[in-house]
Amino acid sequence: MRSILRDVFGWHHVDAGDGWLIFALPPAQVRRDLSLMCDDIHATVQELQRKGLEFRGEPEDEGFGIGVTMLLPGGAELFLYEPRHETAI
Repeated sequence: MRSILRDVFGWHHVDAGDGWLIFALPPAQVRRDLSLMCDDIHATVQELQRKGLEFRGEPEDEGFGIGVTMLLPGGAELFLYEPRHETAI
């Protein structure tokens, strides 16, 4: 998972020792799961697919934004969306 966050998502990080990576998170929101935000859902999905990530279905209108579920190694899932609401950045 750390290599996906580092190499595929390109998140800024520091190595705390022995390959234990500490990440600076991009704009995100948490309910019971972590959701990531992007500026352009279609361009971001295409970029991540080129890097080897898979998605469940196509981006859909969720009301608060357009979103899709990313399928990560080990059975993990993350929701990615282009928000229609104000963001922290």
